[in-house]
Amino acid sequence: MPLDASWAESWIRLSAQSVAEHREELTALDTAIGDGDHGSNLDRGMCAAVAALDDADELPTPGAVLKLTATTLISTVGGAAGPLIGTAFLRAAREADAPVLDAPGTARMVAAASEGVHARGHAETGDKTMADAWAAAARAAQAAVTRVGQSEDAPAVVLEAAALAAAEGARATEPMKARRGRASYLGERSCGYRDPGAVSTALILEAAAQTARQACEVRG
Repeated sequence: MPLDASWAESWIRLSAQSVAEHREELTALDTAIGDGDHGSNLDRGMCAAVAALDDADELPTPGAVLKLTATTLISTVGGAAGPLIGTAFLRAAREADAPVLDAPGTARMVAAASEGVHARGHAETGDKTMADAWAAAARAAQAAVTRVGQSEDAPAVVLEAAALAAAEGARATEPMKARRGRASYLGERSCGYRDPGAVSTALILEAAAQTARQACEVRG
C-alpha cells in the first residue's frame, strides 16, 4: 500500500521512541570519538519533533510531516548532527510532497535524504560518518524497486531493504579511521567504534520500515 501522512507521523513517533531507548548507547559511542552529546541532543530533538506534530493541524502529505520534523531538528539539535539530520529530512520532504508514496517515490525519498547529508557535510562513503549509513540505504532502496514491481507492500519492502543496508553501513564504520568531523582528530584511535550518527540513522530507518510494514498490514 502507498505510504501517506499518517505513516510519516508514525515513523517520526517511533523514531523518537527508538532514539530514547538507545540514548545511552549513542552517548557512549559519541563519548568515545566525539563530543559525547549525540544521544542527548538527538533525543531532545526527536521529542521536540513529536511535540510539534502534537501541536500541528492535520498535515496533508508525508512531505509536510517530514518538513516539520526537519525544521524542528535543525532548531533544537546541537552540534553537527542537527543540521545534518535536519537536512536529510528536509530533502526527503521535497520528494515526499504528494498525498502518498509508492515504491519508486519511497526510494527517491531515501536517496534525497542521503544526498542532503552529503551536500551538508561534504562526507563520502568511507569517511566514518552518518553518510555511510545513508548512502548504503539509498543504494539498497533503489535496488529493491527493481525487484518488488507493483506488489501491494512494495514501499515497505523498499524501506526494509534500506533499513537493513543502513544497519550494515553503520556496522561497517567500526574499523574505519574517521576522515570527517570531531572523530577525525583522533586518527587511528577512532578505529574500533561505530559512528554514532550512522547508528542513529539506522535506528531512524528501521523505524521507517517497521511503521511502513504495519501500515501495509493494517490496510491489507
